[in-house]
Amino acid sequence: MDVPSTALFTDQYELTMLRAALKAGTAERRSVFEVFTRRLPDGRRYGVVAGTGRVLDAVENFRFDAGVLGFLREREIVDEETLDWLADYRFGGDIWGYPEGEVYFPGSPVMRVEGSFAECVLLETVILSILNHDSAIAAAASRMASAAGDRPLIEMGARRTHELAAVAAARAAYVGGFATTSDLAAGFRYGIPTVGTSAHAFTLLHDRERDAFQAQVDTLGRGTTLLVDTYDVAEAVRTAVEVAGPELGAVRIDSGDLLLVAHRVRQQLDELGATDTKIVVTSDLDEYAIASLAAAPVDAYGVGTQLVTGSGHPTSSMVYKLVARAESADPKAPLVPVAKKSSGGKVSVGGRKWAARRLDADGVAEAEVVGTGPVPAELADRQLLVQLVKGGEVVAREPLDVTRDRHIAARAGLPLSATQLSRGEPVLPTEYVQGRSGS
Repeated sequence: MDVPSTALFTDQYELTMLRAALKAGTAERRSVFEVFTRRLPDGRRYGVVAGTGRVLDAVENFRFDAGVLGFLREREIVDEETLDWLADYRFGGDIWGYPEGEVYFPGSPVMRVEGSFAECVLLETVILSILNHDSAIAAAASRMASAAGDRPLIEMGARRTHELAAVAAARAAYVGGFATTSDLAAGFRYGIPTVGTSAHAFTLLHDRERDAFQAQVDTLGRGTTLLVDTYDVAEAVRTAVEVAGPELGAVRIDSGDLLLVAHRVRQQLDELGATDTKIVVTSDLDEYAIASLAAAPVDAYGVGTQLVTGSGHPTSSMVYKLVARAESADPKAPLVPVAKKSSGGKVSVGGRKWAARRLDADGVAEAEVVGTGPVPAELADRQLLVQLVKGGEVVAREPLDVTRDRHIAARAGLPLSATQLSRGEPVLPTEYVQGRSGS
């Protein structure tokens, strides 16, 4: 699949800053930018890093081709000197970050971008747009997966969001613990398992519900999933078993009191001899609705709207801040920590940071430790950041299943209260260790 340039996935002020820095002679100063969030969404206990793989793709495709340069020239957004610089743009710096699927907390340096000011500042918007969206979806997915326990989750939110956001959301949901998606583009692009059978329209197309069921079974086999709430659920379940036999794969319920209906359908299926037929429920589910069905005889959940909107928190509120820069354009010039001084909760901590997770005596995480300067010896083997890009080359691309497994392990390493759905503070405190910024 041809991937278009990502160079215009940015805000105009990135380019005007570049233009001014080129004129001032500061564009080539070695700089360190960090991505972090000052707080988690209200009530959330942890965040989930997602979108890292997409960031790597975006950085590789951040190129100012002739069409993009022509647009910038026509609009007079930058001058010819800047256009000449952009024509040769290739990110040649280093990127470090929490590996995808890892959890994070307020102040965690989720990603660190190092290079010249000019090459790093251009990446701010595209990096934030990916990480903010995907991490929000993955966090919602993780909470839903915790609530679902061993029961699989189906991502089916493509019709509830932008068509391209739907593909990214399916990917992030898979990282967060979902098993499958209904979105074929996500299956094609990322290899996520896809599922799907029929909607109410297919039943309504036929003169009788039985005819619709028969057509589906004849085409897809007895192991298919039949939608049983178009008319009368009890009658539909009876008809479904008559058509497919006890080998019927599953029935789907998309409306009503799901707790009550699921119990009734399970009893009916068992009485009809379809003891192995599973029950799939859909209908505006979120993590709270899933948790409320824990005692119901439900075998799988399909989630759409609440997932792709982050279950009430569609962004992770991550920011991209300059935390250190060299005193001059000399490659050997030392780094100086910098930070914005502000009221209103927008304070940043300067300096190039490392991060580690301290464990208690039982091996359970007890604190997120973020610092500058040397890493304490006792935390040396607990560091979280890994190198993603070295000298402009991606060095840490990995299969999506690896990130999914990593998240399961990371979440399991947190205190048990991390999976509580009730409102609360982050499950781990963030501790700061001050030292030299490093060079």
